[in-house]
Amino acid sequence: MEGTSVHRLLALISLLSCSTNQAALTVSPSRSQFFKGEYVSLSCEEDNSSAGWTVRRNITRGTRTLCGDGWGKPAGSTCTMPYADPLDTGVYWCESREGAASSSIQLTVTGGSVILQSPVLPVMEGDDVTLSCHTKTAPSNLPAAFYKDGSLIRTEPAGHMTLHHVTSSDEGLYRCSISAHGESPSSRISVSEKPPTTGPSTSPSFLTSPPPASASHLVFILVCHLVVFCPFFISTLLMVSLHRQRATGSDLPVAMVMTPPTKADQGLDEDYDDVTTEHHF
Repeated sequence: MEGTSVHRLLALISLLSCSTNQAALTVSPSRSQFFKGEYVSLSCEEDNSSAGWTVRRNITRGTRTLCGDGWGKPAGSTCTMPYADPLDTGVYWCESREGAASSSIQLTVTGGSVILQSPVLPVMEGDDVTLSCHTKTAPSNLPAAFYKDGSLIRTEPAGHMTLHHVTSSDEGLYRCSISAHGESPSSRISVSEKPPTTGPSTSPSFLTSPPPASASHLVFILVCHLVVFCPFFISTLLMVSLHRQRATGSDLPVAMVMTPPTKADQGLDEDYDDVTTEHHF
């Protein structure tokens, strides 16, 4: 029973490690189209170097091979192609030793003289995307016409076109052409949805500070306090004054306080008056 629990725990840890350890394929130069003979570097940016990420591809001839198996020069999680060829056109991705795979990208190598410089990875919804049309020998600021899904978008005099605040409707195959030089291959632009923004964390009402009050609201609060406080203050003063007056009237001087004689005292005084003392010598 204990051994079964240990095996289940190890399986769960292995599953979590496979799901959390991810890699992303980066390309240098950062574009999806290349001229024949260019130097191209592919790297797997990995979260865990022990996962053994390597670059793989599936080219147009339908072969699924690892870097170093007839193409490219591997160096850890990096693969370089010193001399790109049109036969290298295909889909590239990173794959770990356990079989996990990264997102794939499409690379195109052309033997022509014009390429379209476009984002390699999907762009975020709402971002601006700039497309550039380049020739192999001439300056890169020549007038260029840009197309989407075979239809002309517009012609730019400097060979650059910007798509502002892209949405899913901007997805498609793009290409460009330069007069007297030719046209580029087509590259797909994909748009990913923007992740939902997390709202501010809710906290109990007694922890949150009240919103700032306006001037009229402050005046109203002040008047209310005065209306409540003034009668209480005045009544308190009156009660203190009355109490002091009563205390002053009851405290007479000691000389003025006389106790009236009782009847017994009066009778005793009369008896003392009637006594005649005789002295015989």
